[in-house]
Amino acid sequence: MGAASATPKSALDPPPSVAKVRRDPSCRSRRPVTLSRRHVLTAGLVAPGVLALPLPALAQQGGRETFIDITRARTDPIPIAIPPMAGDPVGAQIAQVIANNLRNSGLFRPIENRAFIQTPDAAAAAPRFQDWRVIGAQALVTGRVATSGGQLRVEFRLWDVLPEQQALGTAYNASTANWRQIAHIISDDIYRRMLGEQGYFNTRVAYVSETGPRDRRTRRLAIMDQDGENNRFLTDGQFQALTPRFHPNATQIAFMSYLRNEPRVYLLNLESGRTEVLGSFGGMTLSPRFSPDGRSVVLSAVRGGDANIFVVDLASRRERQLTSGGGLDVSPCFSPDGQQIVFNSDRGGDQQIYVMDTGGGGVRRISFGNGRYATPVWSPRGDLIAFTRISRGQFGIGVMRPDGSGERILSEGWAMEGPTFAPNGRVLMFYRETQARDARGGGYSARLASIDIAGFNERPIGTPTDATDPSWSPLLS
Repeated sequence: MGAASATPKSALDPPPSVAKVRRDPSCRSRRPVTLSRRHVLTAGLVAPGVLALPLPALAQQGGRETFIDITRARTDPIPIAIPPMAGDPVGAQIAQVIANNLRNSGLFRPIENRAFIQTPDAAAAAPRFQDWRVIGAQALVTGRVATSGGQLRVEFRLWDVLPEQQALGTAYNASTANWRQIAHIISDDIYRRMLGEQGYFNTRVAYVSETGPRDRRTRRLAIMDQDGENNRFLTDGQFQALTPRFHPNATQIAFMSYLRNEPRVYLLNLESGRTEVLGSFGGMTLSPRFSPDGRSVVLSAVRGGDANIFVVDLASRRERQLTSGGGLDVSPCFSPDGQQIVFNSDRGGDQQIYVMDTGGGGVRRISFGNGRYATPVWSPRGDLIAFTRISRGQFGIGVMRPDGSGERILSEGWAMEGPTFAPNGRVLMFYRETQARDARGGGYSARLASIDIAGFNERPIGTPTDATDPSWSPLLS
C-alpha cells in the first residue's frame, strides 16, 4: 500500500501493511461548526498539540446539549442517512462500507437509499434538511471524492438533521488502494462523535484458519479487516500455528507453533514477514501475550508435569518465573495498566480463573460459578474480564469484573471459546463450533462471531475457511 504523502520515516512509522491516511483539517463547515475537531493525522500519527475530543453530544439546542445514550441505542438504533458520496464512483463504495460498519455495530440503523428524496450530489453541496427529516433521519453523512494520479481525497461531513447543524467535517488524503481504510476511519469518526466513545472499525483480526478433516487439520495464521474483508494468510500451513496475539502497535504477532514438532512461541513481524523464536525454555511454551507497553511477553511454559507462567523481556530475552507449585497455570493476560495478570489454573483441583500482581504475588481466585473457566482476557478498559465457561457439557462466553463480581454469560452453545475484545472494550469476538453434516454424514465447522458486551447483537463474521482463536488488533490510526 502506498503512502498518502511523502513524509519522513521514523521508528514509529506504521509498516507498509498498514495504510497511511492523512487527515486534512481544511474541510470545515460553511456555517458555525458545533464542537468541531481539528486534528492533523500524518502517516498514522496524531500531531502534537491536538485539541481534545469533543463531548459526546451530537447537537446543541437552546444552549442545551442533546446526548446519545448507548443503552438507548441498543434498543432503538439511531436512524442515519448515508447516501453515496459525490464525485468519483468509489464514493458509493465508501458510503456502503460506512453503512455496513454502523449497521453491524447494532447501534445505528442506516436508512435505505430508495427512501432518499434529495440526490447525493445535491446533498453534498447543501443538504435540504426537511427532505431528510421526513424520512426519519436523525443524522446525515455527506461527502465528495476526487481521485488524481493514484491519490484519493475524501471530504465528509456529519450533519445533525433536527437543528440543521454540521457536527463534524474532515477530509482525508491517501492512496486510492486505501479507500476501504478511509471508510473505516470515517466510521470511527461518526461513532465517536455521536456516541462519545472510541470506535473499533479501523482494526484487523488475526485468527487461525483451519482446513481438512477434524483429526488432521491444517492450521495457518490468517489476518483480515474487522469486517471480514482483505483476508490473507500469514503462514503456509507447513507447520501448525495457534493462538495469535497482536503487539500493542499492531505491527507484530506472537503465536504458538509446532515447527519441527517443537511447540514454541514465535514472533512474526507483519512489515518484514520475518519469524523468530522467542526463546528456548526447555519444554513446551504456549499462550503468549504482549505486555501493554510491548516490551515483554507473558506465556506459560511446561516443565515436567506442571505449567507455570513466565514473563520474557523482548530486549534481553531474559525470563522471569511468576508462578510455581503443582498444577497447570495457563492463558495469562496483562491488565491494561500492566499491574496485574489474569490466568486460569487447576491448582485448586478444578480449572478456575485467578488474578495476581505482575510480580507473581497476591494470587486470588475470582471465578466461583458452576463449571470450569478458561481463556480469560482483560478488557482494554480494565473494567471487565472475558472468559469461556464449560458447565454441564455446555460452553458459554461471559464477562465478570476483575474482582469476580457481576458474572454474566453473553452467549452459550455446543462449543465456543477464545474471546477477544475490540480496542474500545465494547464488543467481543470469539469462535463457535457447530456440528454439521457433510456427504459422509458427519463433520463440524468453526466460525467467528461477535457480540456486544451487553449480550445483544451476536452476528457471524465471514471467513473463507473454518476459523478459530481470533485476536483483535488495536486501532490502526
